[in-house]
Amino acid sequence: MKLRSSYVCQQCGYETPQWYGKCPNCNSWNTMVETVKDVGGASLSRTSLRQGSVGLAKPQKLSEVRHIEKNRLKSGFIEFDRVVGGGIVPGSVTLLAGDPGIGKSTLLLHVLAAIGGMYVSGEESAEQVKLRAKRLGINGDNISILSETNAENICASFDALKSDAKEVHQLVIVDSIQTLSSGDLDGMAGSVGQIRRSTELLIAAAKSQGIPIIIIGHVTKEGAIAGPKVLEHMVDTVLYLEGERFANARILRTLKNRFGAIEEVGIFDMSDQGLKEVSNPSALFLQDRVKNVPGSVVTVILEGTRPMLVEIQALTVPTQLAMPRRVGNGVDYNRLQLIIAILQKRLNLPLGGFDVFVNVSGGLKVAEPAVDLSIAMAILSSFKNKAMDPKTVVFGELGLLGEVRRVVSEERRIKEAKRLGFATACAPSNVASLSKASLYLP
Repeated sequence: MKLRSSYVCQQCGYETPQWYGKCPNCNSWNTMVETVKDVGGASLSRTSLRQGSVGLAKPQKLSEVRHIEKNRLKSGFIEFDRVVGGGIVPGSVTLLAGDPGIGKSTLLLHVLAAIGGMYVSGEESAEQVKLRAKRLGINGDNISILSETNAENICASFDALKSDAKEVHQLVIVDSIQTLSSGDLDGMAGSVGQIRRSTELLIAAAKSQGIPIIIIGHVTKEGAIAGPKVLEHMVDTVLYLEGERFANARILRTLKNRFGAIEEVGIFDMSDQGLKEVSNPSALFLQDRVKNVPGSVVTVILEGTRPMLVEIQALTVPTQLAMPRRVGNGVDYNRLQLIIAILQKRLNLPLGGFDVFVNVSGGLKVAEPAVDLSIAMAILSSFKNKAMDPKTVVFGELGLLGEVRRVVSEERRIKEAKRLGFATACAPSNVASLSKASLYLP
C-alpha cells in the first residue's frame, strides 16, 4: 500500500503537497488540512470504475459498442420523473441539494417507497426515520434502514440488498454525503477529501452492481452545494430543490443530467402528509390572489419549458428616511433598482421620496428578464393607486431607453394565460415602450 500526504483546502478543494497558512487558490486562511491518500487504492477504484462501465481496456469503434437499454425506474411522481428525464436510470448516481428543511428527505422517502430499496441515514437513527415515514403515511414494507457513516460498510451492504431484492435494481438513498467518511483517509467527515473519497466508493459500487443511488447534499450560506466542486462533476445528475421554507411551493430543477434535458422543472406542494405534485402550478400560485387591488399584476414566467402564472405585488409609500428603501422579495435587488431608475427617467415618476417594496407571491424566486415589465407596472399601479384589469397578464423585458423587448416563448406564455381565463396580454407584441404599457392602467 502506497500512502501519500497532501494538504487540501476545505473551502475550494485546492490540493498541494506543501502546507500554507493561506490557500493560494481562494485566499482563505487556515483552511489547509492534511489528508493521507492511498494512491494505489484511489487509482484502482477509478480505473476499475471506467473499465467496468465500458467493458474493454482497448479502444473500439463506437458503432461496435454493445448497448443494452435499461428500463428506467418510476418514482410514482410524474413531476420527479420528468425532471430526471423519464425515470431513474439503473446504475446512475444523483446528487440532490437544497436548503435545510426544504423537503429533500421527505421527497426521497416517497420515491423510495414507490421503488423499494435502502435508506442510509448518517444523521438520524432508524427510529427517527420510522417516525417521519409514519407521519407521511409510508408503511415501509419495501424499505430497509441502515444507520451508518462508514462508506466501505455502506457499499458492502449493497450485496445483501441486491440478493434480497425482488427486482433487479433497487434504489439507495444516502442522507447525507457530508456525514460519510472512509477509512482510507484521515480527517473528519465532511472534509473535502472524505467527501470526494466516499463519493468515489459509492459511484464504483453503483456502476459495478447497477444500483441507482441518490445522494443528499447540504448547501452553504450562499446557496451553493457544499463540498468540493468536483463532486458535481463526478455524479451523473445534479438536482436542486428550492422554495421558501415557510411557503408551500417547492420547485425541483436539474442543474446537470447525463440522461436527459435540464430544461424541465417539477412543482410540488408541501403539506402535513409530505410533498404532493402539482399538475397545474399556475392555479397554485394564484389561488390566494386578491383582484382589483392597486399594486397587483399577474405575469407569466418560464420555468424550464413550462409557462407559469404568478402574481407580482408592489407597494409604494412615502419614506421617512433620508434614503428611500428598496426591498425585493423573490426578485433580484439590482434588477429592482434598475427598473425603478427606468420609471423615474422615462415616466418622470418621483420615486425618490417613496419606499418601494416588491414581492413575488407563493415564495418563488424569479430571475428572468421577462418579469421586468410586470414589476414596473405593479410599482406604477401602486403609485397611482389604480388597479390593473384582473383579466390582463403582463410580461416583457425592459431596456434602459424604456423600450419593451421581446422574450422567448411569447406565444406559449399567452396560450397559458388564455387557458386560465385571461383576456388581454400586455406583451412585447402589443406594446413597444413603457409609456404605451402604462396606458393599460385605467
